[in-house]
Amino acid sequence: MDDVDSALVDNVKSFTAGGFGGICAVVTGHPFDLVKVRLQTGLYNSAVQCVKDTIAKDGPLGLYRGVLPPLLGVTPMFAVSFWGYDVGKKLVGNFTGKDVKQFTIADISTAGFISAIPTTLVAAPFERVKVMMQIQEGTKSKGMAAVVAEMYRTGGIRSIFKGSVATLARDGPGSALYFATYEYLKEKLSTPGKDLSILAIMTAGGFAGVSMWLGVFPIDTIKSTQQSSNTPISITQVTKNIYAKGGIKAFFPGVGPALLRSFPANAATFLGVEVAKNALNKAF
Repeated sequence: MDDVDSALVDNVKSFTAGGFGGICAVVTGHPFDLVKVRLQTGLYNSAVQCVKDTIAKDGPLGLYRGVLPPLLGVTPMFAVSFWGYDVGKKLVGNFTGKDVKQFTIADISTAGFISAIPTTLVAAPFERVKVMMQIQEGTKSKGMAAVVAEMYRTGGIRSIFKGSVATLARDGPGSALYFATYEYLKEKLSTPGKDLSILAIMTAGGFAGVSMWLGVFPIDTIKSTQQSSNTPISITQVTKNIYAKGGIKAFFPGVGPALLRSFPANAATFLGVEVAKNALNKAF
């Protein structure tokens, strides 16, 4: 029973710390994400113009349009992701017979990939709603409930989960890169026998976010484009349409805002996770 209780407490800690990290990520990075989505879906060709027009039409808070779905979705999404990563590490450890401290980059990457499987169930519908809200502009924009109702009316539950396959295709390799980069840099930047510094955590977390986005950005463009449509369209057709518009370059609109967002947002994420874990370990 003690082992069961210990495992349950560890799961709760991972889930809670991941959720707190998710809140930190959303608050820090949402304006960058909004610009990225508006560039990806063709509303703007310039990040600077997008920011200017958004503020002119909706004020500074316009940069946080669509923030409710990420706060409601990203918080449990990160909670599930970090919980899934710990589950992945246990599965890899059981399969290989290794202790976590003996893990190779390949082992960490595998655990990261595993974490994306349960995360997709949370991420896909909330990202679909977020994208549909982010491409709206002006005073006639609909709220979250109205957007969800319209999607359900036009395509049922399948419409709300549109882009789930593309989300998993992005988050599987993305999470592998994400956690492998963080663990590698965290080890390199840490001093044996000493607590991790805030600078080391934020540097490792920031670069983890950058490496993830560099690796999966074209897939994210496909996902955002597919999720911004209220009509059924396959990943293959979306990919063909994007390529027809501008070749390989067309898969990278908004890469600048995404990379600008990724460092501070993920630095904040891992700092939030490590701080929350430390607090929970002291409390329990």
